[in-house]
Amino acid sequence: MSARVDLALLGVRGSLPVRRSAGAGPSDDGHLVINGINAAIPRNPLSPYVLEGDQILLDGSSEDLGLDVSAIDRPAFYDLRTDSGTEYEKIAKLHGRDVLASTVMQTCIRYDPAQRCRFCTIEESLRAGATVAVKKPAELAEVAEAAVRLDGVKQMVMTTGTSAAGDRGAKHLARCVRAVKAVVPQLPIQVQCEPPGDLATLTELREAGAESIGIHIESLDDAVRAQWMPGKATVSIGEYRAAWAEAVRVFGRNQVSTYLLIGLGEDPDELVDGARELIEMGVYPFVVPFRPHPGSLAVDVDFAQAPRADVVEAVTRRVAKELTAAGMAGSDQKAGCAACGACSVLQNVGG
Repeated sequence: MSARVDLALLGVRGSLPVRRSAGAGPSDDGHLVINGINAAIPRNPLSPYVLEGDQILLDGSSEDLGLDVSAIDRPAFYDLRTDSGTEYEKIAKLHGRDVLASTVMQTCIRYDPAQRCRFCTIEESLRAGATVAVKKPAELAEVAEAAVRLDGVKQMVMTTGTSAAGDRGAKHLARCVRAVKAVVPQLPIQVQCEPPGDLATLTELREAGAESIGIHIESLDDAVRAQWMPGKATVSIGEYRAAWAEAVRVFGRNQVSTYLLIGLGEDPDELVDGARELIEMGVYPFVVPFRPHPGSLAVDVDFAQAPRADVVEAVTRRVAKELTAAGMAGSDQKAGCAACGACSVLQNVGG
């Protein structure tokens, strides 16, 4: 486990065919399969770990880490374009070996520096020309069909920046889900959004065809939220709790998840206690180490550092133990981040 945690924090050097350099969620990563489990590993030119073929070596040593490693091949659908000339890769990306992911709206009302989540780079990939601002439902469906047919994609994740509308972007997600399901009805989909103003919108997302949902809070500590995500912190924890409860009612137990980031300053014991409360609600706490990456305020302004490996491992093991006791596993989710598992090490310890 320790080597896997080190890789999650320190990253790796080497050629990684499937990678991304900015966007929503953890980024600047390359995608591998390690011991049979998806792994999104930071690409770090200063890492002491080097990927060579199917081995990860400590720099300057011929001794590998004893991990079963394989890189994800570049998918065939990346070579295609829509009729309007947009590259499929700018509409959706491969995550792990079989997950299609798209940020359906690449702008966020909270991206102003005074409100912006300090770990987020959602608009940087747009500024770099690596994506398009708003994904059209029909084009998403076109890409999804190709990804399933050509590359064996087995699930899809759709997230969104927060819009100024009362639904905070959820209704566009619903339109996108309907379009994809009309073309590949067998493809499980997770949607991700802030709590919509009207909780009935959660039912609309379910009826559109989404099988699971992520409503990501990142921290359950109000002081941490105010420091790290001042705009998002204006949505109270109480509103999140109401949304999680309704989402569990609509989507079912263990089909609702939320990110909890390790390393933002939240007390580890309180983080685990909060995760336990979420599990009791039927919500999967996807605990993920904070990974500072270029383009974020955390790196460019705060010079923030990744958390200590021993803290990440201890928190992850404790949360995994709670999940196991409750009979909840990420692999039991029909689609989404917890089902993929790449950005966390929970699945490595049975979570």
